Amino acid sequence: MKYKISTYINGDRPKVLLPDREILKHLGEEGIRKIVSDHYNLVHQSEISHLFPKNAEALEQAKLRSSDFFIQIMGGPTYYKENRGAPMMTRRHAPFKITPEARIVWLICYQEVFKSLELPENLKQSYWDYLDKFSMWMVNTIDEQKYKPFQVNL
Repeated sequence: MKYKISTYINGDRPKVLLPDREILKHLGEEGIRKIVSDHYNLVHQSEISHLFPKNAEALEQAKLRSSDFFIQIMGGPTYYKENRGAPMMTRRHAPFKITPEARIVWLICYQEVFKSLELPENLKQSYWDYLDKFSMWMVNTIDEQKYKPFQVNL
């Protein structure tokens, strides 16, 4: 199955449905942590690497926080809340200039991870749908002269 990247429309805040809790049951915490780690390894090598920590220790901490977040939203232990407080992801990402183009690169890296993800297709789709919509909320920088809405289907 191909995972469609929805067109970003400046100012649009689509409804975000949480991923199916069965994902965590299938993969376990370690499986979620592996997805996040593999994803971060890809973005760290991409043209949006400047948005992620440079040093190895800081990158590992970012992976831990992110995987804690995903484990929590999939019905697992509330590690994120216990260690970082309420998610408030839009506010937490505000210091970083996240463009619509950066969002696409971020999602393409997840598409790569999904290629080897052993999970029933309906659960992969649930996870993807969450990532696609959630990522729209993180966009906070538009270069009006450069930005033109477009659709990517890989």
